[in-house]
Amino acid sequence: MKRTTVFSLVREQSVFMTAIMGLLTFLAVMALGIAIAIGTGVSRWNTQWDLFATIQVTNPKNESDVNKILNTNAAKIESVNEVSNDEMLRLMRPWVSGGSVLKNYLPKMWTVKFKNESDLNEISDKIAPLGRVLTHADALQTPISAGWKMMFIAGLILVLTLGAIGVCVSYIARNTAMLHKRELEILNQIGATDSFVAHQMQIIVTRICVVACTVGFICTVPVLLLIISSAHAARVGLMAMLAINGGGWICLGLLPIAITIFAIWMTRRTTIKILQNE
Repeated sequence: MKRTTVFSLVREQSVFMTAIMGLLTFLAVMALGIAIAIGTGVSRWNTQWDLFATIQVTNPKNESDVNKILNTNAAKIESVNEVSNDEMLRLMRPWVSGGSVLKNYLPKMWTVKFKNESDLNEISDKIAPLGRVLTHADALQTPISAGWKMMFIAGLILVLTLGAIGVCVSYIARNTAMLHKRELEILNQIGATDSFVAHQMQIIVTRICVVACTVGFICTVPVLLLIISSAHAARVGLMAMLAINGGGWICLGLLPIAITIFAIWMTRRTTIKILQNE
């Protein structure tokens, strides 16, 4: 037996509410997607550079000692790249001219990749008295910090959007109750319970949310893919690390479902509160 709702929104209201919920779902999924992409990028960035360090020796007398330490601990080192004077001059060309005497005082440098973080810390302690050990992770804290800030902003936008969804759902429930006040009075007179009326309201909101959340999610996916593709065009840096893995896409797919459940719960809570105040 087919069951119909006792009352429903007029077409203009239904279209308006669907559009609003679709837009809010789009913004919520977009904010969560960007937060996940940035979080994945920061994680990959940290993993990529955690085991790298640059050793800098300014006193030529210490060069042999540093080489000895590196050779002695070769089992703990994955690769060593000694930076030549020509490469140093090429890197410092803006500050060192062809005839400048500063090129005679360039430090000796090695770029080292260690096998694990404990090996990096151990060898760094041994080299510390002889020169400077600059870990790449520490040197790249600025872009990492910027990444965390962007994640925070995206998370804040998500929270604000969910709050707007709650207000929107509450408005739908209140507006529907006002438009159908006569029907509510009749239902009350014939003995309909508050739960029955709330259930009718939940059916209306569920229909709106299913359509709106589905359309909002479908519209968000290509936009997120475009953002990630554009970021990868940078090829290097934190932006090139942005990505959404399988677990991230599952979370994004579950968000519209969570929004729908939240909207149903909010509708019931608001409707019962309205009925109790009548």
